[in-house]
Amino acid sequence: MKDAFTEKIKTGKTFLGIEFGSTRIKAVLTDDTFAPIASGGHTWENKLENGYWTYSLDDIHSGLKSCYADLKKDVKEKYGVTLTAFGAMGISGMMHGYMPFNEKDELLVPFRTWRNTTTEQAASELSELFSFNVPQRWSIAHLYQAILNKEEHIGNISYITTLAVYVHYLLTGEMAAGVGEASGMFPAEGIGYNKFMIEKFRALIADKGYKWDIEDILPAVKKAGEHCGVLTESGAKFLDPEGDLKAGVPFCPPEGDAGTGMTATDSVLPETGNISGGTSIFSMLVLDKPLKGVYKEIDVVSTPDGSDVAMIHCNNCCSELDAWVKLFGEFAALIGKETDKSELYTLLYKNAMKGDISAGGVTAYNFLSGEPVACVEQGKPMYFRAPDGEFNLANFFRAELMSALAALKMGNDILFDKEKVKAKRFAAHGGLFKVEGAADLLTANAMNVPITVMTTAGEGGAWGMALLAGFMKVGNGESLADFLAERVFKNAEKRVVEPEEKGVDGFNEYMKRFAAGLEAERAVGKA
Repeated sequence: MKDAFTEKIKTGKTFLGIEFGSTRIKAVLTDDTFAPIASGGHTWENKLENGYWTYSLDDIHSGLKSCYADLKKDVKEKYGVTLTAFGAMGISGMMHGYMPFNEKDELLVPFRTWRNTTTEQAASELSELFSFNVPQRWSIAHLYQAILNKEEHIGNISYITTLAVYVHYLLTGEMAAGVGEASGMFPAEGIGYNKFMIEKFRALIADKGYKWDIEDILPAVKKAGEHCGVLTESGAKFLDPEGDLKAGVPFCPPEGDAGTGMTATDSVLPETGNISGGTSIFSMLVLDKPLKGVYKEIDVVSTPDGSDVAMIHCNNCCSELDAWVKLFGEFAALIGKETDKSELYTLLYKNAMKGDISAGGVTAYNFLSGEPVACVEQGKPMYFRAPDGEFNLANFFRAELMSALAALKMGNDILFDKEKVKAKRFAAHGGLFKVEGAADLLTANAMNVPITVMTTAGEGGAWGMALLAGFMKVGNGESLADFLAERVFKNAEKRVVEPEEKGVDGFNEYMKRFAAGLEAERAVGKA
């Protein structure tokens, strides 16, 4: 088997996906059966600078090189061969955000990530103008807020990108985005930007006298399966300074983490969806018909092949959980029982499932940053408990796990209750779901929908990006849905978690307390 993989690597029968996540840059290499055969990674963190959450260009560049070098090392150690080429590759990253460049390819202001909640005025005005929800983290909201703020850089813009589009451009020289990624920059319609809204925006800023046009500064839009450039000589040298990687590798369109999540969980058909839980948490549900209403809690974006998706994006998920696990790890070390981190997560999460179905009167808020879905402008972690409740470790951690899902449930309740949208299943992936029988069951109860967890879910969006690269190379005119169903997931191992009637009732009871305490959370955030 090792010899077979070695031969595939030597002959370029492999597909590479690289994804820039919030805390980790990850590379996943698959063979031509689309099974992961090697990986690499690089850990990084965002910084709050001058009021904006950001990653520097140096962090982006060094992180990309470090991630690739780690993959190269993994391949060498496993198969005794040096990476020189791939069948195809693709880049993914955190959706949305704002990176404006001038004509010299100079970044005009530091990268403003999805995590920022600094564009409320712009998002509100654009939503009203378009009669379409424009979230604060979308690129167009950042651009228009900068216009409202009269920021000096606006007149010098040559183009704007997201993180994935920027890295794709760095490696290929092609300024383009997959339609899923593009739909988080400016509202999409089919495989392109919404022409009606483009005209509305043009008219809105017509008196400003900018030398650029909105359509010209946005990247071109591509559909999954389309060719989107090749690795240039300079791109190859940048990615692999040792000089082993050859130019000419074909690229698929860059996608956001939402698009790769849908791909990695086989969730691109109507009434299927996925939930990704990590630093942030979001759900994607593919729609079979347009929504009747406009809701600030719901974004309408696109699958990588251009279908409408209802997206509920929440800024906060695992960070507060991670902080509490770390705290208990410190306590274990203090009493001489130092414990492996993954074992700590398993112990605490499993114990949480022994708690009361509504967490015994304990209510937690995991908001480290603002949470627009819950109308919280400035987040502060907080918890409260009923004096007559049962305060114990199981209930406390169950409340923390439920809080990681609470804002997501608020958004999805609008879909299910007001819009009567149907969901056959949600596929769950990301760090939140690593411990079996904990967050997966709570999510099924929160949504009252079966949750599927695949054995490949741990590979995440980087694997999804590798699948999109493979689809471009060998899809042969198939639809993305057929390609995934028949050639990737047909025999995939998975477990299905059904909602429990008592668990559904318990989560609903928890949500009553959660909603009742939101005013206190908002007040603490402002204090």
